[in-house]
Amino acid sequence: MNTNAFDWHSRTRVVFGSGSAGRAGELARELGGQRALLVTDPGIVKAGHASLVQSAITKAGLNVTVFDRVHENPTTRDVDDCLAAARAARPDIIVAVGGGSSMDTAKGCNFLLTNGGRMQDYWGVGKASKAMLPLIAVPTTAGTGSECQSFALIADEQTHLKMACGDPKAAARVAILDPVLTVTQPQAVTAATGLDAVTHAVETAVTRKRNALSAVFSREAFRLVSVNLPRVMVAPDDLDARAAMQVGAAMAGAAIENSMLGAAHSAANPLTARFNVVHGDAVAAMLPHVVRFNAQDAATRALYDELSPRLADLLDELLAAAGVVPRLRDHGVPREAIPQLAEEAARQWTAQFNPRPVTAADFVQLYEGCW
Repeated sequence: MNTNAFDWHSRTRVVFGSGSAGRAGELARELGGQRALLVTDPGIVKAGHASLVQSAITKAGLNVTVFDRVHENPTTRDVDDCLAAARAARPDIIVAVGGGSSMDTAKGCNFLLTNGGRMQDYWGVGKASKAMLPLIAVPTTAGTGSECQSFALIADEQTHLKMACGDPKAAARVAILDPVLTVTQPQAVTAATGLDAVTHAVETAVTRKRNALSAVFSREAFRLVSVNLPRVMVAPDDLDARAAMQVGAAMAGAAIENSMLGAAHSAANPLTARFNVVHGDAVAAMLPHVVRFNAQDAATRALYDELSPRLADLLDELLAAAGVVPRLRDHGVPREAIPQLAEEAARQWTAQFNPRPVTAADFVQLYEGCW
């Protein structure tokens, strides 16, 4: 048994089931809400999911203001724009509908609306001194697991550095997992978000912060997503597979909350910031190389074997099943950028949790292997 200490309090009520998004109003009212800010993006509006949740909240007697200008990989500018809408609406509850970007933007807005200052002030853990508004998270993808985390990942608009801003008060009070909402995802989004969930399950299983509790979430998350990602790629309307992916992604999010992440995420963030490589594609492309690097440590290799005896090969197969190209050159990353990328990767916050110490020189080799 892993004997790393942990202190876990489940801050998020998880409501799962087909059609459960229709309960958003009932759940918002239970939390005492009267004026809701609904945070979402244009794609979710077009798919009809935002209006479904908005209608449910309105029917419960709440006033709803919609902020629908979330961008992928939100920056401090996105949070500031959302904050302006929140200050005008004066909400007492926030509802995020969408992928990780909507949930991160909503959490970032919540920090600033309730505690003031700038997003940079909350980089780290536990820096909010005042209470925050209740948050309901309604994920429409099966990937980030942000609905079960207390962190907002926000990039600095100027430096592009991704800041992890965590506080127990930022965690969603309720997460609504409705697999019906995930059926409308474009195939590329299903692939990228699903691979993100796979990476979360694998990385959390071996970090230095892993513990007996996080291992339960990591293993079950990996079982669910590794089996069902290929299924949803060939049968997008398979609601059982969609449901398994969504539950698996949420469990991987709970694993992150208790275990953190590793070198694959550290390597992926500069790829997204500098060359706009989709986050899920970036972490998934790097993951087999990181697994082979970490597996040189016997104890880590044993942990990987608990997930799959041929883990790195299985990950290569999952990339192929998802239709994601595994080489960085095919994502438009020039080879001459590798030294700078490696320096940035070594400074990422998740690198410190990798089971093997990982330096800029190591990241050069990892990028070279993936290039």
